[in-house]
Amino acid sequence: MSDRTGIFAGDDPMDIARAWLTEAEASEINDPNAIALSTVDASGMPNARMVLLKEIEAAPDGQGAFVFYTNYGSVKAAEIEAAGKAAFVMHWKSLRRQIRVRGLTSREEGPKADAYYRSRSLKSRLGAWASRQSEPLDSRGTLMAEVARVTARHGTDPDRPPFWGGFRLTPLEIEFWADGAFRLHDRFRWSRGRVSDGWEVVRLNP
Repeated sequence: MSDRTGIFAGDDPMDIARAWLTEAEASEINDPNAIALSTVDASGMPNARMVLLKEIEAAPDGQGAFVFYTNYGSVKAAEIEAAGKAAFVMHWKSLRRQIRVRGLTSREEGPKADAYYRSRSLKSRLGAWASRQSEPLDSRGTLMAEVARVTARHGTDPDRPPFWGGFRLTPLEIEFWADGAFRLHDRFRWSRGRVSDGWEVVRLNP
């Protein structure tokens, strides 16, 4: 498309997304990798929450994915696995840009998940063992007591819990949005029917 230049230029939307995130890391005050992740429950009621995106995978075969980590016993994980799909939006006030993504989900629970878990602080690793994410909790004291118990049990180098790992969101649709004067924003949507298909790119009205 002739006018897809500047920050929108490129043949791979994952490359563009990585470039935008890299730029945001220099300008956003907190958590430039934060995404608002959306799922639906069994009745179709939507849910949204902020999580931290940990990787935008490069893959020459179009199989690249957006990767984040969570407790597999959480509400978000249950909804992701039931539907097999999810969506998120990534918004940067400092850049006046956002990226919207929809796609298919799969677990990331091999060596890559182990490596990311070990890269976290010890307290975060122990917290992953202690928290029964999304379940009712009677007090913070109960949680801290559980942290003490798992610390005594797992020591200073705990393995990744079997109930904790990653999800990969392989995109079928990515929209790049940049603020424009007088609300005449620039929007380009990349879409494909299947992961094996090539991308179609269209400019959208603001």
